[in-house]
Amino acid sequence: MGFAELAPGVQDVLRARVERLGYLGEFFQCSGAQPDILAPFMEMTEALKKALPDRLTETGALTVATLMENRYERHQHERLSKKLGFGEDWVAAVERVTPDDAPLLSDAERAVQRLIIAMIDRRGNHIEAELEDVIDQIGPDQAIAVMFLVGRYITHAMIVNGLGLEPPVPSIFDEKN
Repeated sequence: MGFAELAPGVQDVLRARVERLGYLGEFFQCSGAQPDILAPFMEMTEALKKALPDRLTETGALTVATLMENRYERHQHERLSKKLGFGEDWVAAVERVTPDDAPLLSDAERAVQRLIIAMIDRRGNHIEAELEDVIDQIGPDQAIAVMFLVGRYITHAMIVNGLGLEPPVPSIFDEKN
C-alpha cells in the first residue's frame, strides 16, 4: 500500500514524517490496512514526544528496540538520536542496556532504562522500586509517559517482528564497515 492509498486521516498523521524521511516505511504500508488503529497509534507517538524530553524518548525507544530485537525501530532511532546531536557513543551506551555501567547517561536516563528493563523482564509486575526511582528523577507525570512509551514501542516490535519486516535503513554502526 502506497501513501496515496492510505486513509486520509492516516495520510494526515504521516505526511510530515514521510516528507522528512523521503519514504513510506513498510510498517506503515502494512499497518495502513487498519487506519482507525494506526492513526491514534501515531497520535500517541507524537503526544509522547511532547510529554518527554528527546533524550528520555530516545533512551526509551532504543532500550525497548534493543531488548525486543526490533532492528527496524532501533536503526531509525539511532539515526534520529545522532541527528539530535546525542552522538554515537551515547547511542552505543544506551544500546548496551547496562544502566549501572553507563557514565554517558544521565541519572534520569539510567533510571528510565532500569524501569524499562524491569517492565519488560517482569512483564510490568513488581517494578515499584524502579518506578519510584524514575518518579524521583523526573516526576510522576513523565514517569507515566515513560510507561506508555514502553507499551508503544513493544507494540511496534511485536508487529514488525511478527511480520518479519526488515529495517528501512542500516544501523549507524553498520555504515562504518
